[in-house]
Amino acid sequence: MRAAAGLSRKGAEAAEGGLRGTLYGVSLLHEGGVVGMGRVIGDGGCFYFVVDVAVEPGLQGRGLGRRIMQALDAWVRANAPATAHVSLIADGDARYLYEKFGFVELQRAVAMAYTL
Repeated sequence: MRAAAGLSRKGAEAAEGGLRGTLYGVSLLHEGGVVGMGRVIGDGGCFYFVVDVAVEPGLQGRGLGRRIMQALDAWVRANAPATAHVSLIADGDARYLYEKFGFVELQRAVAMAYTL
């Protein structure tokens, strides 16, 4: 699903470990297959990170990403403390979807990462 939606591929070992760290996940199913997904990871108290939001390319633009984000957002709002920091990294135009859920571009921060 990640690769089909244009996200980076992850090896089996990394994916298994990552999935164990999921606080909450959403899968959209159609005709027996996964066509959309998203997860919340974090420490369960101070920090929550929205990751792996993806929709099958042929089904994009139909509101499925919004449905995924509605479920993730509802879970965070119901389960995270009021002082929690919720973040994500937006790829391309996905930022417009995330803005609808209150995410704003940080002016004083720079997203940084490295890949092994």
